[in-house]
Amino acid sequence: MVGINLGDNEPIDKALRRFKKKYERSGILKEYKKRTFFVKPSVIKRLERLKAARRAHRLRNYGK
Repeated sequence: MVGINLGDNEPIDKALRRFKKKYERSGILKEYKKRTFFVKPSVIKRLERLKAARRAHRLRNYGK
């Protein structure tokens, strides 16, 4: 569960911004989207291979 403590006289906008950052970093939304529908293992493997190929291409062409 994500939560924040409000400071004295802290503007609600600032608190909401802190909450959104904490919520995004925790990965709750990403996990929810991942669990919303079933993805076949073969599709997962294919996506991982494509992701690895893109990463290798970036390193090869733009290197560190």
